[in-house]
Amino acid sequence: MVGKSEPLNGTATAKTGQYPSPSPPPATPMSDLLGNFSFKTLKLKTKQQELLIRVSILCLVYVLAFITRLFSVLRYESMIHEFDPYFNYRTTLYLTEKGFYEFWNWFDSESWYPLGRIIGGTLYPGLMVTAAIIYWALRFLSFAVHIREVCVLTAPFFASNTTIVAYFFGKEIWDTGAGLVAAALIAICPGYISRSVAGSYDNEGVAIFALLLTFYLFVKAVNTGSLAWALGSALGYFYMVSAWGGYIFIINLIPLYVLVLLITGRYSMRLYVAYNCTYILGMLLAMQIRFVGFQHVQSGEHMAAMGVFFLMQHLLSDSKMFQAFLRITVTCAVAVGGVALGVGTASGYISPWTGRFYSLLDPTYAKDHIPIIASVSEHQPTAWSSFMFDFHILLFLFPAGLYFCFKRLSDATIFIVMYGLTSMYFAGVMVRLILVATPAVCLISAIAVSATIKNLTQLARAKDKVSQTGSAKGASSTKSSSKGSIDQSQPFQRNGAFALLFGAFYLLSKYATHCTWVTSEAYSSPSIVLAARGAHGNRVIFDDYREAYFWLRQNTPPDAKVMSWWDYGYQITAMGNRTVIVDNNTWNNTHIATVGRAMSSYEDEAYDIMRSLDVDYVLVVFGGVTGYSSDDINKFLWMVRIGGGVFPVIKEPDYLVNGEYRVDKGAAPKMLNCLMYKLSYYRFGEMTTEYGKPPGYDRARGVEIGNKDIKLEYLEEAFTTSNWIVRIYKVKPPNNSMSGGGRGRGTTAPTTSGSMTTTITLENAGSSSSQSEAVVLKLNRKKKKQVSWKEGTVDNEFMQKKSSKKCCIFHKQKPFDEDDSDDEEHHHHHDHDHNHHHHPSPSSSGINSNSV
Repeated sequence: MVGKSEPLNGTATAKTGQYPSPSPPPATPMSDLLGNFSFKTLKLKTKQQELLIRVSILCLVYVLAFITRLFSVLRYESMIHEFDPYFNYRTTLYLTEKGFYEFWNWFDSESWYPLGRIIGGTLYPGLMVTAAIIYWALRFLSFAVHIREVCVLTAPFFASNTTIVAYFFGKEIWDTGAGLVAAALIAICPGYISRSVAGSYDNEGVAIFALLLTFYLFVKAVNTGSLAWALGSALGYFYMVSAWGGYIFIINLIPLYVLVLLITGRYSMRLYVAYNCTYILGMLLAMQIRFVGFQHVQSGEHMAAMGVFFLMQHLLSDSKMFQAFLRITVTCAVAVGGVALGVGTASGYISPWTGRFYSLLDPTYAKDHIPIIASVSEHQPTAWSSFMFDFHILLFLFPAGLYFCFKRLSDATIFIVMYGLTSMYFAGVMVRLILVATPAVCLISAIAVSATIKNLTQLARAKDKVSQTGSAKGASSTKSSSKGSIDQSQPFQRNGAFALLFGAFYLLSKYATHCTWVTSEAYSSPSIVLAARGAHGNRVIFDDYREAYFWLRQNTPPDAKVMSWWDYGYQITAMGNRTVIVDNNTWNNTHIATVGRAMSSYEDEAYDIMRSLDVDYVLVVFGGVTGYSSDDINKFLWMVRIGGGVFPVIKEPDYLVNGEYRVDKGAAPKMLNCLMYKLSYYRFGEMTTEYGKPPGYDRARGVEIGNKDIKLEYLEEAFTTSNWIVRIYKVKPPNNSMSGGGRGRGTTAPTTSGSMTTTITLENAGSSSSQSEAVVLKLNRKKKKQVSWKEGTVDNEFMQKKSSKKCCIFHKQKPFDEDDSDDEEHHHHHDHDHNHHHHPSPSSSGINSNSV
């Protein structure tokens, strides 16, 4: 404004306090109300203005965190991503349709055939219950939504809530500025977005919110000593336990943090109240989850928390007595605890650590001992490129934040330092755990950004004021001359501060650009719908997965059993609505190894295995046409390793040539003739995939296949998707399995499961003429096996669901060519039993009958 301005509504001027003359015209009641509202809005106090700015920034960050995760919905459609989320969606749908009681006692007979799965006792129900509650709330408010839309948007919704928790956590640890920066960083950080985009309906979508909430409430309880905050922390821990198995990180980090505070002399009654309340209530609540049960008092992974709890009961506030206690009692307690732990572990009361826990402490453990864990891509060690891809400049801000935390040590900053260092170690061991480290990296980086910007802005403002004061006083004295000499350096410091501020904001803008690009291009493409760039830059969509599952649902019997590698089990069950042999739960290593043995065996041997499992269809994923590298051929060595871990007959060197895995003409003979190779490359040798390349050129591996003349004897092609990514084969019934001719590797009759003996046509060995006489045996096929139960048979879980003893009693697996009919209990009590009828071989015909 230029010149004198008159205030509105006859208010006093700022300088004189006098009312201006002449007065404005009388205003109407509405204009007077609007004028007063405008004045009150603009004339807020400083603290009120700061509050308004904070709330506005938080609202913008909240919305940003949600909309930045919607790329997949806008680009493709509203769909569930990846593999595990399809099981979560299927169980959530069952929960909303049948109710919680039926969900909690659901026995799923469509997975892990013929074993089945008790759903309520083998999952973390937090995600499903959360989505169901949101769905029921929306329906109560008359919003006509489908449960699928709720599942798709659950992860972005909780990501937005995580930003609010990050703000309060940063404020508790450092200050308000750090909280705002932490909320903004975590809202768009790729390390968190990778598991929280729309459609990523996985446990981590709500678990990271629960993890950060538990940590924030516990630190708040330690700082205040309030029982209410400790109770909130226990409830947050219970929600975390119900949502994800990563709660093990919480139940070990918190006692480790408490132990560090005890050793450094920071024991207080606030710490005592916070830890004891959180541990006791959290443990009791966690025991209500069936999948967890009494592990808090029986599992070695939970013993650290119990040990610290007993340790705190003996602590006294006197520092001298505490030091004496540390010198004498701790040694005895550790010795007694070690003996008790050893006795409990040896007796079986305390279970040892799980394979995943061992693999976190020793990255090579899973590769050497548990290949099923090592085969999962997200369990691989993390490369530096992955850290840079998911954190960008936060990798450099993280050490700076640690520096500021060590400069201002407190109970809260000690916790965030321990959280950051431990989570970064585990993130380096397993790429999946970058997700756990992301909140700590964002919070510590936010401390570095907030402290740096605050110091630079204060430097610029302070030097400017000193410069003005020095120039006003002049150089009349020695004091003034010294100030003048200082003032000459002020412009350089001020310019330097502005340059650093500009550089900081530039780096933050590049971080935002990088996060947006990564979210759009890398983390918003659902694995079930593949996308690529055409020759002209246009986007090409490969929808083969859904095409194959739709075909299964429409063209196969409802009781058909589908065998595939375990990666696709959840999707086949949820989208194809068909029974699978194995799925992504990976709880039964022997069952998965059996599938791996079938895939790596010759076709006739695999046929015996598939008949023993009642397999009707086999599904394989093949990328040789499109160049899709995540196909079953590239996963095949893991099938060999997992199968060989249970069945020694499968040996990895048999599929390698001088230690090299090949599929071309130089491949190992067993590789060129195994079932997986045949099913993947059947009819592929006739196809030209790339200009200038010979027929049978595999684009995914960049070689010409070694076996182009593939013939199938026991399976037949049922369906291949338009881009050859998914191929489905039907297993021939026993009476038709030999219609294609003789066996591929000899003339021995194939063995079959069940009560059928299969024979083949051979030349009459006793005939002296050149004509060969054919002898054909007609077999009476037994009625198809079905599961039935006797009256009064119920399971031992009081679920009121009948179950077969075959699914409850473990029988040691015998070779496929060994007769087990001498097992009286097996023969008489199982209606999955194999009653083997031995047909005598006619001596005159020279035909051999093999019985299994």
